[in-house]
Amino acid sequence: MDWFDAGDYDIARLVLQRGVAAVYVIAFVSAINQFPALVGENGLLPAPRLLARTRFRELPSLFHWRYSDRMLLALAWFAVAVSAALVLGLPQLGPPWLPMLAFLMLWAVYLSIVNIGQVFYGFGWESLLLEAGFVVAFLGSDEVAPPLLIIIYLRWLLFRLELGAGLIKIRGGREWRDFTALDYHHETQPMPNPLSRLAHRLPRWFHRCEVLGNHIAELLVPFFLFAPQPVASVAAGILIGTQLWLIITGNFAWLNWLTIVLAFSAIDDTTLRALLPVLPESHAPADAPVWFVVIVLAGTVLLVALSWWPARNLLSRHQLMNASFNRYHLVNAYGMFGTVTKRRLEVVVEGCDDAEPGEGAVWEAYEFRGKPGDPMRMPRQFAPYHLRLDWLMWFLALGSRDTRWFETFLVRLLEGDARTLRLLRRNPFPTGAPRWVRARVFLYRFSTGAERRATGARWVRSEIGELVEPVELGSVGRR
Repeated sequence: MDWFDAGDYDIARLVLQRGVAAVYVIAFVSAINQFPALVGENGLLPAPRLLARTRFRELPSLFHWRYSDRMLLALAWFAVAVSAALVLGLPQLGPPWLPMLAFLMLWAVYLSIVNIGQVFYGFGWESLLLEAGFVVAFLGSDEVAPPLLIIIYLRWLLFRLELGAGLIKIRGGREWRDFTALDYHHETQPMPNPLSRLAHRLPRWFHRCEVLGNHIAELLVPFFLFAPQPVASVAAGILIGTQLWLIITGNFAWLNWLTIVLAFSAIDDTTLRALLPVLPESHAPADAPVWFVVIVLAGTVLLVALSWWPARNLLSRHQLMNASFNRYHLVNAYGMFGTVTKRRLEVVVEGCDDAEPGEGAVWEAYEFRGKPGDPMRMPRQFAPYHLRLDWLMWFLALGSRDTRWFETFLVRLLEGDARTLRLLRRNPFPTGAPRWVRARVFLYRFSTGAERRATGARWVRSEIGELVEPVELGSVGRR
């Protein structure tokens, strides 16, 4: 069936399936390490409370049957094992239904987590991983050629991801239209990495070129993903290059890595072998069984039908950013940084063990793993791992309206809760909980070259005010 087989995309399928599976490994390990403390039975926003007031048809999740932290961890570890098997290519050695079943299982388990994860799982790359995981399930196994319809759909997914990001910027802040956005972005992005300061200090003409390159990559290049080869491969290569620059200069969880994986849907084997002659030749696959063709066609029809809403969103003047149009997170709208923050505000949480928190009291700062705190400390590289609490702290400094989780976070610090404290880099009270906690807001900026040489500091900060005045256990949320 020549119309069904993509033909020259065996290597692309290998990268797509194993790459998406590798991201699932990271996502489930993140859930194992963070979900119980953030959304577990005794979490900052306990999932059982959400499950008690919602139904499955509103928020599809396996945990509507029953939730416990132990069940969450068991499912997540099982999903890690399945994901690792897919990374190794083991299910792909069997019949087409085997990797299909494995990926659909991963999608169902992660959907169950995302749908009850609340604000801690409200990021666009969660929906992107769910959609990508669902789609690559229909790529089949090594026994059959990659289905052409699925390869084309994956390009449509990449097209929506890139064009949506470009359009939200043009429709968003003026800084994207006057080419000044990158004068601020490297300094004010949610979680800088070790090279962000160097990127911020590059000349302004370079930042203008960054913005221009971004607009070309997101607004023009995606259309060439559907061009004949080798043009489509060149377009995919340009997108990969832009994503690598974002990886080098920032921490955006697995967004950039997953985008690179999806770009391989537009790179054919001929182009890859021209670049890497050591790659082996593909074997001649058997004809796809009728049942597999029927399932792929049915899946494609479903995905195309659901594409109406995100396609309309791309054309809307009121474009939604990182929105899902159905409760199963299939065929979503993507895009981020429609506006760029021009000042970096940081919430610094401190504890005190003195009897009274007044003048002369000694305050010690809690240190988060990824967000700036100690001005002397170099930002770390964490992506593709996702530090969810650190990201929410960035939104908190911007004036996030829902602060329930933060109030509970302060309570957990006053209780000395071990699970919560494990999310932090430094607990200044290792032998017991403090009597008081408070939260202050600081303005941060990268140090200049002269300041760095004189003090060794990577950040310069000045206090703006107090977000939460000193509170003790039992009084949090009362003031």
